Amino acid sequence: METAARTAPAAVIVGIDGPSGTGKSSTSKAVAAKLGLRYLDTGAQYRAITWWMLSNGIDVEDAAAVAAAAGKPEIVSGTDPSAPTITVDGADAAGPIRTQEVTSAVSAVSAVPEVRTRLTELQRSIAAAAPQGIVVEGRDIGTTVLPDADLKIFLTASPEARAARRNGELKGKNAQDPADLAATRAALVKRDAADSGRKTSPLAKAADAVEVDTTDLTLEQVVECVVTLVESRRSAAEGTEKRSA
Repeated sequence: METAARTAPAAVIVGIDGPSGTGKSSTSKAVAAKLGLRYLDTGAQYRAITWWMLSNGIDVEDAAAVAAAAGKPEIVSGTDPSAPTITVDGADAAGPIRTQEVTSAVSAVSAVPEVRTRLTELQRSIAAAAPQGIVVEGRDIGTTVLPDADLKIFLTASPEARAARRNGELKGKNAQDPADLAATRAALVKRDAADSGRKTSPLAKAADAVEVDTTDLTLEQVVECVVTLVESRRSAAEGTEKRSA
């Protein structure tokens, strides 16, 4: 008796958007690892180009200067969810892009249309080159970068929860000093306003995105929720393929 050939799961492209501190990175990496998908942090790419601008003496508040230099750095993103990497002109940028200097400048650089056009093209090419599927996280994935993604998720959380998480990421889990939390919350709200108010590809929830409020959920609960949604879409895609075969 012949054994039916096993086929690989249908490839899916998942876009996960949302503001800082909602758990996008942790959720995206965990979902990708659990489902055997690739992973791309688009925010790291914007940080990388910002770091390059700062390192090369470009005035990040001068949009024309940033636009003129947008095509110069070579940015390469590794898409292994267990060990994502990013290099700029061949140099490991994973550490340098997380400095406060870069954090303070990235919104200004990200708002420049030429920067967004250049990185959007890069992000689309990376997604297209992932035959098994990919989880792409950012702020404009579902609306601009991958509007035809198989599944779009928009993560939200209260400003207070986001501030607590961000402080934990940056300063350790016990860094819950009220003054620090207030400062972090204010910085997040300011970043939200900048990201949502920019003219080119603002932070926004796609009309067909599934919103997940992570305020009162553990990381494991958020991951399970997204995995269930992805598996549902993947099953639907496999069913469509079988019917059309």
